Amino acid sequence: VVIMGHRMSDLDAIGAAEGVLRICKICDVPAVIAVRRDATLAASLIDALCKAGQKDDFIDPKDALPIISKRTLCIVVDTYQAGLVESKEILEKCGKVAVIDHHRRGSSYIEKMALNYHEPYASSASELVTELMQYLVEPGDVLKCEAEALLAGIVLDTKNFTNRTGGRTFEAAAYLRRLGADTQDVQRMFQGDLNSMIARYAIIRQAE
Repeated sequence: VVIMGHRMSDLDAIGAAEGVLRICKICDVPAVIAVRRDATLAASLIDALCKAGQKDDFIDPKDALPIISKRTLCIVVDTYQAGLVESKEILEKCGKVAVIDHHRRGSSYIEKMALNYHEPYASSASELVTELMQYLVEPGDVLKCEAEALLAGIVLDTKNFTNRTGGRTFEAAAYLRRLGADTQDVQRMFQGDLNSMIARYAIIRQAE
């Protein structure tokens, strides 16, 4: 299985991808997450996962192409549009495609999907994956860093639980807390470094 999100992946895309990867591991299915480490908005999350021993989970899209065959399943998370995926080459080369997304569908979408789990009323792709995990994964099989990755995705897309939240959103968050997700560690993923903060305020100061 090759899992990928959209270009310029964010915390929700990587969090959902990490949750899907955990499901694959439980099922003893070889799986990787294809992501461009030099073009992502979730560098803090990826770094945290790598420090927790999950470095082998990630692969550059170009390096993933040689391991793909017609038996490979591509799972796309947090987007349904073929033009927005991390790698069109991966999408075209894989024999089957599954999509897990929460955005309202427009006119352009991935065709020939073997599975389409599309729920526009969900807050995030991480919420949808968390719901799936409750049916497929034993609590002791999920690492703390994986639970925090999913919670970070929910926090991002709900703007800290202030937007597009429902009962299912809080149930998913509560489940992740029971798995060991630390809200303080999640909040640290949203903190920028000092240089970024200085640059941001310099732009604001010079704005007209």
